[in-house]
Amino acid sequence: MDLFNSGTTVKVCAPMVRYSKLAFRALVRKYDCDLCFTPMIVAEDFMQSAKARDSEFTTNKSDRPLIVQFAAKNAQTLADAACVVSAFSDGVDLNCGCPQRWAVSEGYGACLINKPELVKDMVRHVRNQIDNPNYTVSIKIRIHKDIRKTVDLCQKVEAAGVSWITVHGRTADERHQPVHYDAIKTIKSSLSIPVIANGDIKNMQDVESTRDLTGVDGVMVARGLLANPAMFAGFEETPLQCVWDWVDVALEHGTPFTCFHHHLIHMLERITSQPERRVFNNLSRNASMILYTNMACGPMP
Repeated sequence: MDLFNSGTTVKVCAPMVRYSKLAFRALVRKYDCDLCFTPMIVAEDFMQSAKARDSEFTTNKSDRPLIVQFAAKNAQTLADAACVVSAFSDGVDLNCGCPQRWAVSEGYGACLINKPELVKDMVRHVRNQIDNPNYTVSIKIRIHKDIRKTVDLCQKVEAAGVSWITVHGRTADERHQPVHYDAIKTIKSSLSIPVIANGDIKNMQDVESTRDLTGVDGVMVARGLLANPAMFAGFEETPLQCVWDWVDVALEHGTPFTCFHHHLIHMLERITSQPERRVFNNLSRNASMILYTNMACGPMP
C-alpha cells in the first residue's frame, strides 16, 4: 500500500466492535486518520447470511483506504469473504489477536497465533484468489510470552505473502498491563514488511514515542480515538467542532441511537462532570442528546 511509502508514521483507526463503523470512520478521516478498519466480521456468518453481509459491512466511495477485518479459521472461507468485499475495499485483515473467550473457544482470534501453518494457509488462499496485486492481506496479532514464537509466526506469514502485520504488544492473557514495546521492536527488526504497533496510544506524544521506541511504520489506536476522534490531528482534547461534526455525520448516515449515544458519551467524558454524565447517559432520543450537547459544550462553532 502506498501509505507505507510516504516516509511518515501511518495513523490507523482500529477495528472496534460496535464502534468503528462507517459514520465513525468518516469522522476520524476528517481529522488526519490515514487508514480505517471495519469492526471484526465473522467470515463464516458473513458468507452464509445476506442479512449479516448487509448489517456488518457498509461503505461508500469516500470510505477509503479501507481494510475489512475478518475472524476466520478456514482458509477457503476467508478467501471467499475477501472476494466478496475486494471491489469495495483496499485489503482484508485476519484477526489473530482477539482474546475474548467466545472467539478463542470458536477457534478465532488470539488462538491463531499458536497455529502458524493455518495462518500461512489463509494468507496464501487470499493471495491466490484475489486478482488485484495491490490488494493487501494483513494480520493483527498479540504476542507470545516467548517472543521467539511470535517472530517465527511473523516470518512464516511474511514468506506466505502477508502485506503487513499489526502487533498488539500484549499476550492474550494480558489486559491492562504495560505494552511490551521491546517485543514490538524485536518483531519489527526481524521483518522486511511494514509493522503497525497497537496498544495504549492515547495522544500524538504516544504516537511519536511508540515509533521512536519500536521503529514501526504505523500506529493503530482504539480507545484513544473513541475519547478524542481528532487525536491524529494533534488535538489534546476533543474540540467542540469535532463533537458537532459527529452529530452531523451520524445524522447524515442514519446512525442508530445507541451508537450515536455511545460515541458522544466517550467524546464528552473529559469535559463533563459526573452528574452531567449521569443525566446524559440516561437520555433516550437524538433530539434530547443534541440539546444537552448544546447546553454542555456550547453551540456549534
